[in-house]
Amino acid sequence: MRKINVGVIGVGAMGYNHARVYYRLEEANLVAVSDVSERTLNKVCEKYDAKGYSDYEDLLKDPEIEVVSVCVPTTHHHDVVMKAIEYGKHVLVEKPIAFSLEEAEEMIAAAKEKGVILGTGHVERFNPAVQKAKELIENDVIGDVVSASAKRVGPFPPRIKDVGVCIDLAIHDLDVMYYLFNEDVEQVYGTMSSILDKTDFEDHAEIMVSFTNATGILEVNWLTPYKRREIEITGTDGIISVDYIEQSIEVFGKFAQDINIKHEEPLKEELKSFLEAVDEGKDPVITGEDGLNALKMVIAASKSSRAHKPISFDELD
Repeated sequence: MRKINVGVIGVGAMGYNHARVYYRLEEANLVAVSDVSERTLNKVCEKYDAKGYSDYEDLLKDPEIEVVSVCVPTTHHHDVVMKAIEYGKHVLVEKPIAFSLEEAEEMIAAAKEKGVILGTGHVERFNPAVQKAKELIENDVIGDVVSASAKRVGPFPPRIKDVGVCIDLAIHDLDVMYYLFNEDVEQVYGTMSSILDKTDFEDHAEIMVSFTNATGILEVNWLTPYKRREIEITGTDGIISVDYIEQSIEVFGKFAQDINIKHEEPLKEELKSFLEAVDEGKDPVITGEDGLNALKMVIAASKSSRAHKPISFDELD
C-alpha cells in the first residue's frame, strides 16, 4: 500500500491521538495539523514534525494532503466536513457524524456528489474483543442472538461542553449493537435527565432499542466514580461477555470456552482501515450512513424521553 498524506483538524484530546497514530503508521504521512489553540498546535507540531495551521481552511488548501481526520467539537463537524469535501479531501469524522440528522444527510450527499470517501469514527467496532464477539456470533457459538445489555459509565469529563452523555457515550454501544445484530432498528425508548450542575445536557440515560429479532438495553452516565465499559450478548445457547477496556471476552453456556485475544489499539486499526479504503477506492468499514444510523438512534432516544413513549425509526425519516 502507498503512503497517504494526511492532516488532522482539531488536535485536542481525540485529535491528538489521531495525530499520534498517523505519525506512527507506516501507511500514513502526517503532513499538517490545525487547531484554534496556539499552545496546543505548537505542542503537536513540534512532537510530530508536522506543519501547523490555526485556520483549518489553510490546511485544506494544502495540495499535498489527501485525507483529513476531523476531530473538532460536534457542533462544528458539519461546517468543517463540508469545507473538506469542497476541497476534495477524503474525510474521517469522529463520532458522532454530526449534531443533527439534517447535517449528517447533507454531508453524506456532498461526499457522494464530490466523489470523495466519508467515514465515521466509531472506534469500538475495531476493538479486538468486539471483533471476536462478532466472529463468535456469526459462528453460532451462542445460537440465535436474543438481546444485548451494555453499561458505559464513569465520572463527568470536563472537556465535554457541547453535547450530552448520549452523543458522547451511548452512541458507541448503540452502534456496536447494530453491528453485532446486523438487523434493522424498529423503535427506541429512552429515559434521560441531568442531575449534575456541570452540564446543560443529560448526564445519565437508559435506552432500549428494538431490532428486528433482538433487543438492546443500555445504561450510560457521567455519575459513576469509576469507569466501566462492558456489553453482554445473550443467545439461545449461551452468553458472550465483553470488557471493552480489558479487551477480554468470556463465553458461557453450551459452548463455553476460553478466548485468547491479541490486544491492539482500536484507533490504530480504525485509521489503518480508512487509509486502506482510500488507497483501494472502496467504501470504508464504517460509512457515513453508519454514522447517520447511530446518530438516529441517539436522537430517537432523546425524542422518546421527551415524549415519554417509544419512537419508531420511521418517524425520523
